[in-house]
Amino acid sequence: MNKSNETKTNLTMKGVVTGNPFSSVGVSQILLVIITLVVFGLLVKLGLWQLSRAAFKQEWQSTLLQRQQQQALTYEDMLALVESSKRQTASQPEASLLTGYRLSIYAKPANNTVLLLDNQVYQGQVGYLAYQVFEITPDQPWILVELGFVPANKDRRILPELTALKVDYYTLLGRVYQKQTNPLSDQLYPEKLADIDAPLRFQNINIAALADMLAHPLISVVLQPENVPSYNLPQPWVPIPLSAHKHQGYALQWFTMAGVFLGLMSWIAFRQFRR
Repeated sequence: MNKSNETKTNLTMKGVVTGNPFSSVGVSQILLVIITLVVFGLLVKLGLWQLSRAAFKQEWQSTLLQRQQQQALTYEDMLALVESSKRQTASQPEASLLTGYRLSIYAKPANNTVLLLDNQVYQGQVGYLAYQVFEITPDQPWILVELGFVPANKDRRILPELTALKVDYYTLLGRVYQKQTNPLSDQLYPEKLADIDAPLRFQNINIAALADMLAHPLISVVLQPENVPSYNLPQPWVPIPLSAHKHQGYALQWFTMAGVFLGLMSWIAFRQFRR
């Protein structure tokens, strides 16, 4: 037998591999392995991210409960908290919010305009959240006070008939909240009807834009008082849109998808390599 032919053969008489064992592996098979590893890693990473969000939501829920049990803050204390929160940086956006603190103020309506936040849902019903701006002192920033939820008419041209609170001083006690900025839509988009006494409808709580429209500074928290004079409207309270249990459920879905995908690709790879 020729010596050169012996060096080219892949198997000897004893069954020992003497050539390149990967010479039969094609480009398509290599791409299959790479795609499998990339997609599997991405699915696992998404599952781990959901678990981290679930852990944070559990901590955030505990923080909200602690804040609700604390003594109500004065308006000066809240102003100081807002200024300190502006200097904080956090990996989780909710961590810098002041949602859940209790606040007590002695204030009066700054004007007779009722503000309606559009596209709100409460117990399956579409409507608005009604607000009115209150003044503590002429020199301090005003504060947006929630009056409650009001259902919407099927005809969007017809707004709810709400009477603004008369300009008088009230003692308001409740909790404050801040909403995260929606990167897709965060503009105020105010809609004022021809009727001067009609409420002003807007699309997003944009404190800076609202302050510019009112030509007066506004504190960056919204007060949801427990005692709204002359009003008995429901007040939705959803500080955590997605609970920790939902994040855990999403994580289980991602991990299941990763396992199914890995099993499917392994079966395809086994059939190809077997050929």
